[in-house]
Amino acid sequence: MSPLPPTRLPPAERGAVLLSCALSCAGSALLLGSQARWPELRTRPRQLLLQLSLADLLSALSYFYGVLRDFQRTSWDCVLQGALSTFANTSSFFWTMAIALYLYLTLVRGSPAGTGLLWGFHAVSWGVPLAITVAAVALKKIGYDASNVSVGWCWVNLDAEDRLLWMLLTGKVWEILAYVTLPVLYILIKKHINRAHAALSEYRPILPGAPALQPRASVADKKLILIPVIFIFLRIWSTVRFVLTLCGSPAVQNPVLVVLHGIGNTFQGGANCILFVLCTRAVRARLRGLLCCGCCGLRAWPGLRAPGSGQQPHGDQDGDRDQPDPGPAKPLLPST
Repeated sequence: MSPLPPTRLPPAERGAVLLSCALSCAGSALLLGSQARWPELRTRPRQLLLQLSLADLLSALSYFYGVLRDFQRTSWDCVLQGALSTFANTSSFFWTMAIALYLYLTLVRGSPAGTGLLWGFHAVSWGVPLAITVAAVALKKIGYDASNVSVGWCWVNLDAEDRLLWMLLTGKVWEILAYVTLPVLYILIKKHINRAHAALSEYRPILPGAPALQPRASVADKKLILIPVIFIFLRIWSTVRFVLTLCGSPAVQNPVLVVLHGIGNTFQGGANCILFVLCTRAVRARLRGLLCCGCCGLRAWPGLRAPGSGQQPHGDQDGDRDQPDPGPAKPLLPST
């Protein structure tokens, strides 16, 4: 690894990455809040998504502090921030692969997901990153990296002799493994769903409800394609800068590449929120209903209406028509 001068972050680049961190924090918080607000949405896949949101939230918060601080040397808060971001980022990789593996086992293999499998996911996705991070901190491998393999935050100290090994262990080897694992698993899942649709096609003429399922099936298929595509698009820029740093190329300091790296590493929580909250019909309908109820409450407050007299006039408004009834809400859950 050839020595390179430190990468400087102009205010515009720092502002873009800080905004990405803030949006990711908001998206992760919205995912967590939707799980807490509506218990009926706590399916097994969304319980795993909850753990991923926790990791993404911790990762975005640690990155926000690192970019805001813009470290110039190794210090105690540099080591602390680097340890937190290393743990959260690595855990995010493990939980992303755990969700894909869970969907593959349940949909394609038909294996029931018991508590043993879930506890295994917890042990691996939290335990392995924690062990790696504790070892890196104990051996003093976390520190200032001149922003050549980061964007203002601290990671593996570039002065360490075995820095390449620790860069791989603290993130890159799991990131590259996710690049390979996620597309393979989601392609297998999509092929299985397509075969199931083809097998069902001969019965569709006698199933009156079959046409109504087509839009939901197409949305699910798009999500299966977007999950690995979004992950790779966000994360590939950090891998590109990692390889350029190993080669000693000055292109690692290209401003566009630096911004893409910063946004890609910090926006995972925001991307998951868009995909699994804003683009999920069941959750979106509940959010709309919650917002409409809040607006109705604000309108009723200045007039000091009684609870019984204030509810009836709002029942005919369009906002209440969009709220899902308690009965038909349950069939929407499998499509999430």
